Amino acid sequence: MEEKNETKQATENHSQEIPHKERFASKFSRFHDKNYKVLLIIPAIILIASFAYMFYFYHVHGDFVRKDISLTGGTSVTIYENISVDKIQSDLSGKLASLDVRAISDLITNQQKAIVIETTSDANTTRTVLENYLGYQLTSQNSSFEFTGSTLSSSFFQQLVIAVIIAFVLMALVVFIMFRTFVPSSAVIISAFADIFMTLTAFNMLGFKLSSAGIIAFLMLIGYSVDTDILLTNRVLRRHEMSVNRKIWGAFKTGMTMVLTSFVAVGLALILTGSYSNVLTQIFTIILIGIGFDIFNTWLTNVSIIKWYALKKEKNVA
Repeated sequence: MEEKNETKQATENHSQEIPHKERFASKFSRFHDKNYKVLLIIPAIILIASFAYMFYFYHVHGDFVRKDISLTGGTSVTIYENISVDKIQSDLSGKLASLDVRAISDLITNQQKAIVIETTSDANTTRTVLENYLGYQLTSQNSSFEFTGSTLSSSFFQQLVIAVIIAFVLMALVVFIMFRTFVPSSAVIISAFADIFMTLTAFNMLGFKLSSAGIIAFLMLIGYSVDTDILLTNRVLRRHEMSVNRKIWGAFKTGMTMVLTSFVAVGLALILTGSYSNVLTQIFTIILIGIGFDIFNTWLTNVSIIKWYALKKEKNVA
């Protein structure tokens, strides 16, 4: 008897839950139907602001991004001692050009194991200044030196940028071949471009210096930027048995599951490696920022454009 009452109660609760979800979905659909075109203004304003900031940044720095010595040329020195990063940064900032100092810590104990000193000064000057400051000779047992010429670094940077541009163009061609329609394809490409450009803007605003690993992260971001956009566009254009809002909602649930999974995984990786590897920190930071902008651009920019197109297409067919 008690089992029957529990089953009856569970059935009643379930029957009450469904109408509540349907009412919420109905209210949201009415809100989105009324305002989806207006919502396009928000990403448009942010994109315009990003262009304005990048124009200002270029005017001040003479380039679109700050670059570390892997892209400008210079000397990198790793000293295997526990030395104060702030003190050596302050004491040597006037003696070594474009000085940047950071600590390397143990991943588990978080205990500092070494410091990395990067400067655009040549290797001989850097060695002399450091040895005079530390009061002992730097050898292969207590340090390591790496020097990269400016010509080689500049050439490497240009090749990486060309690789990113080619990858983006090929991605755009695949999208156009896949959908064979101008508006949906353009919406995917615009959203992907906005993801990358906004991420670069945020990267500059945070004061980071781009390394070769950072450019690879932007290359990876192209793939992260288009997956949910393609999912959304494919669902809306190629499923005819449901309304546009239901297709969008289905794509949203699947897409957000994908994105949030990546967001959590990358976020945890950033936390675990933040004090251990500058290369991994930059890669994960760029991807994390890019995923955040991908959520924004997919479910505000792309969804509004594709919904506008789909409803207009249905109206013309009717």
